[in-house]
Amino acid sequence: MSDQILVRGLRLWAHVGVLTHEREQGQWFEVDLALSVDLTAAARSDALSDTLDYSQLITALLQQARSIRCLTLEHYSERMLDLAETLYGAVPITLELRKCSAPVQGFGGVVAVRRQRFTTADSSHGDRENQAQSQGGLGPSS
Repeated sequence: MSDQILVRGLRLWAHVGVLTHEREQGQWFEVDLALSVDLTAAARSDALSDTLDYSQLITALLQQARSIRCLTLEHYSERMLDLAETLYGAVPITLELRKCSAPVQGFGGVVAVRRQRFTTADSSHGDRENQAQSQGGLGPSS
């Protein structure tokens, strides 16, 4: 699927980090998200109900950032992916989560993790499985 909804440069203040002061004082993070979704119906109808409302995800991520306490970018990104799945279901998503100021002496760059969930291959497999089940088939055997 080539259509995507992109959210870039969402800045979040969160209490995430291995060092105690990172978790106690908090710090800035930035996230980019790409949600793969067929936008044809929304493009034709101009109806929000035919697409994914990105404002829901932005609002939920801002709220999550206020309450999260964890050590790693990996865990924080997993919680973000869980939140997106809760809102939109099994939508293919790519996420890049960046720590804006990594506490490494002499390092002025950015540290990030890039994660994917429900790749388009996973999504099409799930669609075939759901279609088989709705047509009375058993779907793939385990």
